[in-house]
Amino acid sequence: MKVLIIEDEELAVKKLQKTLASVDATAEVVGVADSIRSSVSWLQANPTPDLILMDIELADGQSFEIFDKVEVKSTVIFTTSYDEYALKAFKVNSIDYLLKPIQKEDLQGALEKWKNLRSLYSSEVNTPSLNVDNLVKELQQKLQPKEYRKRFLVKHAQKLVSVDVEEIAYFYSDGRLNFFKTNDNRKFVVDYTMDDLEDMLDPNQFFRISRAFYVSVNCIDQIHDYFGNRLLLNLKPAVDKEAIVSREKVTDFKKWMGK
Repeated sequence: MKVLIIEDEELAVKKLQKTLASVDATAEVVGVADSIRSSVSWLQANPTPDLILMDIELADGQSFEIFDKVEVKSTVIFTTSYDEYALKAFKVNSIDYLLKPIQKEDLQGALEKWKNLRSLYSSEVNTPSLNVDNLVKELQQKLQPKEYRKRFLVKHAQKLVSVDVEEIAYFYSDGRLNFFKTNDNRKFVVDYTMDDLEDMLDPNQFFRISRAFYVSVNCIDQIHDYFGNRLLLNLKPAVDKEAIVSREKVTDFKKWMGK
């Protein structure tokens, strides 16, 4: 088993090499890189290793950038100093992570997982190329929390007004135009589609109850059962059209309201 170590702390490299040798006598460290730049250079100049042990935080940035600069065909096990519970959700078949300081039994378990995965692909030539893109994206989202929209610039009379998202009660569609109302009952046209808003709004604060409505948790005054297994919301300030939670959204809406 040929292993590349990507780690910028010399002591951590030595400890990892020692631990690796103690859990798998067949493991051969074929290279060590200590930065994004050196990692990319190594991967471009050398045969693909079977496994990469990759630290997330490097001196010149986060190792996720490596995947943007070069195709990574190896199986990757991330090493990290981040809290264990923050990363539990990202244990998937194609990648594992090890929490620093790395323990012998943890590394041994990760290597066993890698070997099991390898055996599943035994019909393929050489070591399987396992796709790491999805986990990299999820880790980026967790370690680099998404920035949601904080304000909207909208037209009001003959001028432009900046409105903080915290002031907005709900967004809704009325024909070809989309609007939002503020908590103090001001109404503005917003130059985004409802689908656009889905990427802009914090899902902890706003929920899309239907194709035509995005509501904030603070604007919901009352919730009523409605025919067709739907829900009818009374919003504040009042809106001149029915705010109905569509049937397919009801379960998720209830979970959202109960957070």
